[in-house]
Amino acid sequence: MPFVRRNADGHIEAVFAGPENGANEEVPAGSDELMEFMGVDVQEIIKNDEWLQADLSLARVTEDLIEVLIGKGVIAFTDLPPGAQTKLIGRQGLRTELSYVEKLFGSDDENYL
Repeated sequence: MPFVRRNADGHIEAVFAGPENGANEEVPAGSDELMEFMGVDVQEIIKNDEWLQADLSLARVTEDLIEVLIGKGVIAFTDLPPGAQTKLIGRQGLRTELSYVEKLFGSDDENYL
């Protein structure tokens, strides 16, 4: 954890990797106060993370939709552009490799008591 030095008002004025130059107080690396001192907008990070999670969920839905359309013969895999084919093959490989984790622990969509 980083060490901070505070000014007379109690606000962070410097951050160090270890205790030095009057910085004897450890603070959690992700604390709002430290992020504010470093000019990081915590709310912006949270908002961006929510968008990222939504995009990842939509990507999964899109992959599943493509699999259904191919399975029903509506489209052929070769109808997709080569770049899309490559990405789908790569993601399908990752999903196959990690499927054992879901079998062991269940999916995030399941509700546990």
